[in-house]
Amino acid sequence: MSNSHRPSGSEQIGRVREVIESPPSSLRAPIAFLAPPVRFVSFWAAIALPFLYVPLLAGGLEGSEPNAFVALLAVNAVALVVGHGYQTTDLGE
Repeated sequence: MSNSHRPSGSEQIGRVREVIESPPSSLRAPIAFLAPPVRFVSFWAAIALPFLYVPLLAGGLEGSEPNAFVALLAVNAVALVVGHGYQTTDLGE
C-alpha cells in the first residue's frame, strides 16, 4: 500500500477553480484573445436558437426529435451561460 495522498473531490474542484480564475501565464494571452469573440457568438446563438424550437414543437416530437429537442435545449443553456457576460465593449465597439 502506498501512503500517497489522493486529493478529495472538493480539493480537486478548488484546484480547477484556481486555474480558471487565475490561468497560467502561458494561457492568459490566448484566453484574452479568444474570450470576446466566443462570448459574442454565444450571446447571439442564445438569442437565435429558440427560433429552432418552433418547427420541432409544431411538427410534434416523434421518433428521434425528442433527442434533438433536448440537445437544442442543452446547447442553448451553454450559450446562455457563456454569452452572459457579453457587452459590446468586449469587441472594442
